[in-house]
Amino acid sequence: MRELILPSLIAGAAVAGFFGFQAGQTSAQVETAAFSQGATPANSNGDVSQSSNPVVIELFTSQGCSSCPPADMLASRLAKDSSLLVISRPVTYWDRLGWKDTLAREDNTRLQRSYAAKGQAGSGVYTPQMVINGGGGAVGSRESNVRSLVRLAKRIPGPEIRTERNKAGEWTITVNGQSEYMARVSLLALSSSETVQVGRGENGGRKLHYTNVVKDERTLGSWTGKSVSFTIPPENLNIFGADKYAVIVQRPNAGAIVGAQLLDI
Repeated sequence: MRELILPSLIAGAAVAGFFGFQAGQTSAQVETAAFSQGATPANSNGDVSQSSNPVVIELFTSQGCSSCPPADMLASRLAKDSSLLVISRPVTYWDRLGWKDTLAREDNTRLQRSYAAKGQAGSGVYTPQMVINGGGGAVGSRESNVRSLVRLAKRIPGPEIRTERNKAGEWTITVNGQSEYMARVSLLALSSSETVQVGRGENGGRKLHYTNVVKDERTLGSWTGKSVSFTIPPENLNIFGADKYAVIVQRPNAGAIVGAQLLDI
């Protein structure tokens, strides 16, 4: 579903037009479009490298979006793959349709709009949308397109992220690697499973299920291409509603996600 100015157009031609555009794209076309954004899936010797980091899939979804439940279900299936880190980011802009999303965060809406402004393949402000490693996106229920982008992302090397906990419950996060760019290192607090009974709106009367919903996120510091470590005190891992925590390394201004790791809590 696209975000439109006129509510009367929400379920109409613009949505169908976008879905039709996506349906016309083959997996190869999606992958080629993502390459055109400047990704270089090879090391300095020209050999293709595999990243040891999980590929991050961010699902932008909403309880007020009737086309979102299939994408929410796909997110749940994808999350069972340990080579993927699926993150659900409910947005706020469909709240005006008669049901306020109980999991939505304005930060999620701002992030999606920042991704859209970069104009990469599959970009835009719509739900459901899956964005892969902060780059190319696809309709969140179109598994073939999503997996095509995931295959591409797995070929792009990233930094090594090590996590270690001491007896006092503090975690040390170490990011190793070399690069010529700066990246932000963030800690995300996630709820591994949420179930919501929707009372009104397009999904009124339905019980919806969500995976790895963002509850909180905070910046740990910056990585500038040299080894750096960050300490996370136990109190920062006690966010209400969260039972899972992840470290994300992402270039500034909604840039590419170059590394990620779950904490083994």
